[in-house]
Amino acid sequence: MGFTEAGKGLNTYLHYSSNRRVRAPEGGAKNSATAEAVRRNGNVAATEVRKEVAGGASDVRGLLLNFAWWMKKQGYAESTIKARVWLLRVLAKRGANLLDPESVKEAIANQPWCGRRKMNAVDAYTRLLDMIGGTWDPPRYQAAYKLPFIPTEQELDALIAGCGPKTAAFLQLLKETGMRAGEAQRLRWSDVDFESGTVRITPEKGSNPRVFKLSSKLLGMLLNIRRYGYLKDPDRVFGRNLRSIRRVFERQRDAIARKLQNPRLKLIHFHTFRHWRATMLYHQTKDILFVMRFLGHKNINNTLRYIQLEEAMFRERSDEFICKAASTVDEAKALIEAGFDYVCDINGVKLFRKRK
Repeated sequence: MGFTEAGKGLNTYLHYSSNRRVRAPEGGAKNSATAEAVRRNGNVAATEVRKEVAGGASDVRGLLLNFAWWMKKQGYAESTIKARVWLLRVLAKRGANLLDPESVKEAIANQPWCGRRKMNAVDAYTRLLDMIGGTWDPPRYQAAYKLPFIPTEQELDALIAGCGPKTAAFLQLLKETGMRAGEAQRLRWSDVDFESGTVRITPEKGSNPRVFKLSSKLLGMLLNIRRYGYLKDPDRVFGRNLRSIRRVFERQRDAIARKLQNPRLKLIHFHTFRHWRATMLYHQTKDILFVMRFLGHKNINNTLRYIQLEEAMFRERSDEFICKAASTVDEAKALIEAGFDYVCDINGVKLFRKRK
């Protein structure tokens, strides 16, 4: 499908600029007036849009390009723009008329999506109506809350050990810091301080920036992938494409699960490492505010789930403990770093314990 003025570059919103006009294929209905009106002030009456856009595939494409550009001007993150455009494109392909709220409402209801994805679709369409000046009575969906799967540390380590150098370093970073996969993917070598053994995180999703101390093991893995040229982009630690990193990981994960005959490994995703780190951190400290700061959360409600996860993980475990005693600060510090919990002080000796 060729476009008379936009040219071949008009395939994604990333190629879209305010200097281009979106038009239908030759002989088809035009939406250039709508495109220019939206670019000019981001607000055109819905009735005008209905008059200008005939509803063909090219018109949907142009409308979504306008929507993507409008969101970009509003300051939305690139990941948010992509997600919303993708949802609206899927709805349009499955029969929704994006200029008819009732049609969109029906299409969302017919999708075999979970409640959270339907909520995201409703939000995406609401933003589209904000752009064109339309309104609707949005349907109400609720996300079903489900505790995420938490593997054992041995399973995570087995997965890391079986992956290639670049993927293994990526996973080890997620395990130690609990950062989001998107935050890890955006790391640059300038963010890693090999002298102090730390990494600085540029946050996403409105989180707070953080600095983490890295283990000597992870620092060695990072030096290895930089030294032997496993990366195509010399400035970025893991490259530019998170989707490619995820595809490689999933192939390696499934192969390792078959080799070890452990299907639980297939349940592990990038975000599983963040859930595991936060759950274990709360188990070790019982300090939910510390976990909140560690994860970069701004709202403690996002962190409270890890109390329930920790309780679920350790509720059915044996009540047998390993007990240790410490008579100096250094001994006590070493026990705490090894995961022991302080119990009490007897005759000047501090007692610690950890489940077997």
